Formats: sequence, C-alpha cells, structure tokens
Amino acid sequence: MADTKRHDAGRRRPRRTKLSDMVAEGVYVASAATRLSLKNRILVETIAGGEDFDVERFMPVARETLLGLAEEAEQDARRVEAARKRASRRFTDSVGTHDYRSRDVRNLRKRQRQSERVARELRERAEDPGHLRTLVEAAREAAWADVERNIDGTLRIEAARPDLEPDYDKLREARMQALRLVDLPKLAAHRRRNARGAAGELRDARAADAAGTLGGVDLSELE
Repeated sequence: MADTKRHDAGRRRPRRTKLSDMVAEGVYVASAATRLSLKNRILVETIAGGEDFDVERFMPVARETLLGLAEEAEQDARRVEAARKRASRRFTDSVGTHDYRSRDVRNLRKRQRQSERVARELRERAEDPGHLRTLVEAAREAAWADVERNIDGTLRIEAARPDLEPDYDKLREARMQALRLVDLPKLAAHRRRNARGAAGELRDARAADAAGTLGGVDLSELE
C-alpha cells in the first residue's frame, strides 16, 4: 500500500521543464521574430519599392536583428540576477507576482541561465553566414507568400460583381488592403519608370516585363 501511495504521488508531481528545452524555445522565438522582421523589410524595400532581391544585402540585417535580440536576453539575465540576489535575503511572504523571496531563488537562477544561454546561442548564429542566409531565404519565401495571397485576393475582387456579392461591404477593408499592398506599389513603380526619361529606357523596361519581370522582380519565382 505504501509503495502504491509513493507511486501515485510521483505520478502527480508536475514535470519540471528542462533548461535545454527552455533555451531551445527561447532561440526558436527569437528566430521567428528575426524572420518576421526580415519579411517586412523585404516587402517594403524589394516588393513595394521595386528593387531587386539580393540575399547578401539582407544578411547584415539578419545579423543585426539577432545581435539585438541577444542583447535583450543579456539584459534580462542581468535583471533576473539582481532579483535573485535580493530574493536570497528575503524570507517573509511575498506580496505580489514579482515580489520574489528566498524560495524563488532556484527558479530565478534557472531563468538567468536560460537567458544567458539564449544570448550566447543567438550571438553564435549571428556570426554564421550559413544560418543568416537560411533566415533571409525563409523570410523571402514568407514575403512571396504574402504577395501571392494579396494578388489572389485582388483577382477575386476584380472578378466579383457587387450586385451579386452579399458581403461586398464587409469585405471593403480587405479590398483596401490589397489596394495598398499590391496595386499602389505597382502604380508607383510604373510612375518611377516614366520619370526616368528616355524612350529607350522605357522600351527596355517593357521588354523586361515581357520577359517575365515586374518592377525588377522575377515573376517565375512566384511559382
């Protein structure tokens, strides 16, 4: 009977999260944030701005973003360390969520180590050209996916008849977003080409569009 009780108590004991799992999760979140930042940069500069995409151009951006996140992790480690030292001298009951006491020292030390290891991992990745290239290419794919969705939405909107679409007014916001992200950048790129001047340059631009490019973007890469 005693063995059964000990067994049941062991099963009810909550599983402690391993430090390595916490570090992996922190690095994953930082990588996802870096890809999102890169995706937005690519959308603004390459697609909306009509500029050519170059992996090498965005690798320094990826590096700076990772280093910035590493610095944030290091700052968090320092804050937790200070809280841990204060908590180690306090033995009364806490009065709030962040009012740490001596019994919280173990968890605070774990959080500090987590932040320190996440920062170290991010700094190592920031100096790895292969990893930076992978981040940029993943962000590029995400950016193209956004463009594809907006183009598809624009085509659906252009093909729709308001008198046959019961939710026409409700979809106005989506149509306006497609206008901002797709149609207006295309119009701006067209006006820039006209402003360049020479007729020969305009003929070259038309030839490039006929060959499968739009605003310096290879449309075959959208396939």
